[in-house]
Amino acid sequence: MGAWFETVNDLWEGKETLRRRPYGVIEVVEGRLLRIRLRPFPKITSLPEAMLLGRGVHAYRRGDRCWLFYNQPSHFRNFLVLEYVLSTRDARFGTFHRAVEVLDEIARIKRSDALLCDVSNRRISTRLLARWGWEPHCPSLLHRHYIKRFYGQYPPPSPAEAEEVAVEIQGDS
Repeated sequence: MGAWFETVNDLWEGKETLRRRPYGVIEVVEGRLLRIRLRPFPKITSLPEAMLLGRGVHAYRRGDRCWLFYNQPSHFRNFLVLEYVLSTRDARFGTFHRAVEVLDEIARIKRSDALLCDVSNRRISTRLLARWGWEPHCPSLLHRHYIKRFYGQYPPPSPAEAEEVAVEIQGDS
């Protein structure tokens, strides 16, 4: 058995580890991937946690940071769930967007069929989600469920990802 907690600092070097491990936290600082911390157990969210911890971190912690928690359900290994997002007070929209792009890349690495999420923040509009490839799923009065389907057709890497890969390839030659 491997380590309970592992860290991946580079998506390309950590591909096999990311494929194997079902639960993780993507950490992005100032618009750049810092690391992906892999966990031995899924992130379970609750409303009190979001209200107390989430709002507290967002209100009092400085810096341009975003943590995106994802799970790969044990009974549905072909899906990834965007479980929880935590950000600091000074977090820019681009930092959050980069975390979502990294999740897309992890879905590509794992060959996931789709991403799922329950959007509780009303400031995240249906229009924004549609622009990023998410669509409403399982209508409910109390929840806003969304799905981003891939089924083998993944979005191209973002320009930032393509640039990072080009720099790594040039550095190897």
